[in-house]
Amino acid sequence: MTEYKSCVLCNRKCGIDRASTRGRCGVGSEIRVSRAALHFWEEPIISGERGSGTIFFSGCSLGCIYCQNREISRGESGLIISEKRLSEIMLELEGQGAHNINFVTPTHYAPSIIRATATARASGLRVPTVYNTGSYDTRETIKSLNGTVNIYLPDLKYYKSETAKAYSGAQDYPEVARAAIEEMVGQVGAAKIGEDGLMQSGVIVRVLLLPSHLAEAKLNVKYLHDSFGDDIYISLMSQYTPASGLPKPLNRRVTSSEYAELCDYAESIGVTLGFTQEHSSAEESFIPPFDHSGVLKSM
Repeated sequence: MTEYKSCVLCNRKCGIDRASTRGRCGVGSEIRVSRAALHFWEEPIISGERGSGTIFFSGCSLGCIYCQNREISRGESGLIISEKRLSEIMLELEGQGAHNINFVTPTHYAPSIIRATATARASGLRVPTVYNTGSYDTRETIKSLNGTVNIYLPDLKYYKSETAKAYSGAQDYPEVARAAIEEMVGQVGAAKIGEDGLMQSGVIVRVLLLPSHLAEAKLNVKYLHDSFGDDIYISLMSQYTPASGLPKPLNRRVTSSEYAELCDYAESIGVTLGFTQEHSSAEESFIPPFDHSGVLKSM
C-alpha cells in the first residue's frame, strides 16, 4: 500500500506515512468502516425503491465543524477490514437488492476502493458504483478512479474561501472542489438514466444550504449551471442539522423561506435537472445508526 506511505490523496497533502500513524483524515492505512447497509434517503435516482448500498468509511479530510456524521468522521469509530472483505461487502449489498454501491467519504481510501472494486467486478458485481465525496479530492485522485466509479456524488460546500477556512479549515476548498468536479464530469460525461429511472452514470452535485449563507449557495448553483448546464444534476439540500455548541449562525436550522428562495433562484436561472428536499429532512432520524451493520461477515 505504497499510496499511503506519503499520503497526498486529499488536498491537505499531509504527506504522512499512514501505515505508521494517522493522517489529517484521522485514520491510518487500514480500511475502517462504520456501516454497510441499504440506504433509502439519497436522491431518488440513486436510492430507487430498493435502496443504495452504502458503505460508510471512517475518517474525513475536511472535518467541517458542523458535520452531521461527526460520530465517524473524526476517525474514532468503525471496524478494520481487509480489501477482500470490502469486495465481499459490495457483493453482499448487491445480493440484498442494492441498486448501486455507494462509497461514502471515500477519498482517503481511494486506492483500496479501486482494488476492492476490481475484485468484486471479477466476482460478478454488476451494479454501478457511486463516489460520495466532500470534494476535497485532488484532481489526480479523481483521475485514478477512471474505470472504477460510474456515478459521482460530490458536494460543493463553499463559494468563498473565507467561509471554507472558517468552517473546514480549508481556504483553498472552492478551487479544489471545482477542479475535482470538472474532472468528474469530464470523466463520466453527461448523466445517463436507465429505463428503470435510475442513474447509470453521471454526476449529481449537492449544494447544502447553511443558515445565513443563502447568497453563497446561489453563487454555487450559478457556477454549476453556467459551467455544466444539463450535463449534471444539482441537488439542493435543506437537511442541515446543527450540533450543540456551534457559534452563530450555525446554531440554527435553515428556515423554510431561505430554502424556498434558493429553489426559486435555481429555477429562475434555468436549472431543470435537479432535486429538492422536504424541509422536514433536517431531522436527526435521517442520520443512520453507525452500529457496524453489515461490516463483518455474518456466520
